[in-house]
Amino acid sequence: MNIDSGFMIILNIAESFFTTWAFMKAGRMEPGNILTGVIFILSFFLYRHISIRLDRKPFVYTPGARKAAVVLAFLYTLFYMTVDYPHYIETLTNRFFQGIVLFSVFSGFFVCFYKLLLLLFSYSADQDSLEKFLYQTENARVIRHLPFYCFAGCLICWLPYFLYQFPGIMTPDSLNQFEQVLGQTPYSNHHPFVHTMLFKLCFQIGMLFTHNMVAATSFYTLFQMCFLAGSILYFLKTLRLFRIRDEILILITLFYALVPYHAVFSVTLWKDIPFAAAVLLFSCTLLRMTARITPAVLSVFIGSGIMICLFRSNGWYGFLLGLPFLLFRYRKHAKKIYPALAAVVLTAVVVKWPLMNALEVTQPDLIESLSIPTQQIAAVICKDRELTPEQLAMIENVVDLTYIKDLYNPTFADNMKELVRAGNQDYLAAHKGEFLKLWADIGRSYPGDYLKAYINQTYGYWYPDSFYPVADVEGVSATKLGVSHTPLIGGPVVVKVKEISLKLGSMVPLYSLLWSMGIAFWFFLFCIGTTLVRREKDKLICYLPSFALYLTVMIATPVATDFRYVYFMVLAVPFYLMTAVILPERYVEGG
Repeated sequence: MNIDSGFMIILNIAESFFTTWAFMKAGRMEPGNILTGVIFILSFFLYRHISIRLDRKPFVYTPGARKAAVVLAFLYTLFYMTVDYPHYIETLTNRFFQGIVLFSVFSGFFVCFYKLLLLLFSYSADQDSLEKFLYQTENARVIRHLPFYCFAGCLICWLPYFLYQFPGIMTPDSLNQFEQVLGQTPYSNHHPFVHTMLFKLCFQIGMLFTHNMVAATSFYTLFQMCFLAGSILYFLKTLRLFRIRDEILILITLFYALVPYHAVFSVTLWKDIPFAAAVLLFSCTLLRMTARITPAVLSVFIGSGIMICLFRSNGWYGFLLGLPFLLFRYRKHAKKIYPALAAVVLTAVVVKWPLMNALEVTQPDLIESLSIPTQQIAAVICKDRELTPEQLAMIENVVDLTYIKDLYNPTFADNMKELVRAGNQDYLAAHKGEFLKLWADIGRSYPGDYLKAYINQTYGYWYPDSFYPVADVEGVSATKLGVSHTPLIGGPVVVKVKEISLKLGSMVPLYSLLWSMGIAFWFFLFCIGTTLVRREKDKLICYLPSFALYLTVMIATPVATDFRYVYFMVLAVPFYLMTAVILPERYVEGG
């Protein structure tokens, strides 16, 4: 079709009109705002440009590219409007007009995302152009040991945070584990037992050399910093094996070294940080194995796989969820991969049950994994929906309904979990099947309430325009355990620089995109779409760990906007992009 035809121009005008309507509603603008005219003009010329470029890149019109763009555009539009749509119709009472507005806004967002995705695919799937941008030339001079320099650069950039937060940031979760390290409370797997033992090992080594609890605690912090930077080193060495240009490696390093939440998390004593590093390591082994399977890669595959299974409770379930796909993908390499997978699973099983039982390690209680069902039932009760006497009696056998309305928080499940713990959780554990049926029956009666409760409980992980604090914790929470915030550097200048560096994430356009969990997920989906458009389905396995773990978060998250729960995804954003555009045939062992 001639892109300059009258029909195409009219189509671009219509697309621009609906896009303007969508942005007007999303931006809370009045119809007469001059910016609506600006948006319309920019949209029109953008869509004309996209049409011209796509006409020159006909491969983007392949069925696979169109399907990927349609699916992603629909998902992006759905994710955005699911949370934001009430604002679009808040002044309307007539259902007919509400429907017209919602349909128009949906159409505008869909067209915008669809066209932009096709444009981005025209770049990300244009291998000839990427060749010149991504890869070293045959005679190019490379910086020897560059990944190690990047490793050192990360540690140097993170060092001020370590000195200011010395011996490390310790929240109540960290102190709970520290109590176990000191032997003041019994071992518990509520916070992963293996991670607690790693903390204890580093602490004991520190005590051996320093005889000071504060300094000894910093030994674990230093280990965590090195492990996190080490996972980045392994990622960069993986890219070097695919002959990616040094300039690209340096840009990736700047993301890790200079975006401050990486520095803050590197000195925060949470299991989420080494867990994220393990996910990045494991994902890198999958990328390497798209080209070659070596004993060295398998050793990292096994070690990082074990850490995924043992460093977070959802890691075990995520690994099991992905296991059938791993078995199928590597069925032709069963002699190499199957023993490695068996080693991961068997090690995790032995540690999680025989070993922990022998050491009398307490396992997490049942309610810990039921955050979303608990929130959904609580939402129905708080809206005074009609329940049968039998349903109410069963619920009252577990909790006192008197306090539900006062304690229920749509985005935070801990209040409801504590209410269950204060009630009769043993009854819940003894009647799991009956409560599963109760949850399903109530859901069938009030599906809208369940859906709304689910959205409220999870929106931070897929909606890209929600604000939440990131890396705002500091120091050591109040405790009598013998550790305290003991900064080695300080003063008003240091404090102000730290505050500004963290506040910029909520102030500066574009840069702020790096601070959004929802955008990280959107980016993850785009990279999967690019892989499909490029017809490189073998590389989809590289996204499997993150996708499986993301699903476990969406099934059981206790908080709607906790950045650390998906830090593994944010940490791996550069990995997703590079995986989408890398050519396995570029792999050079020892390159």
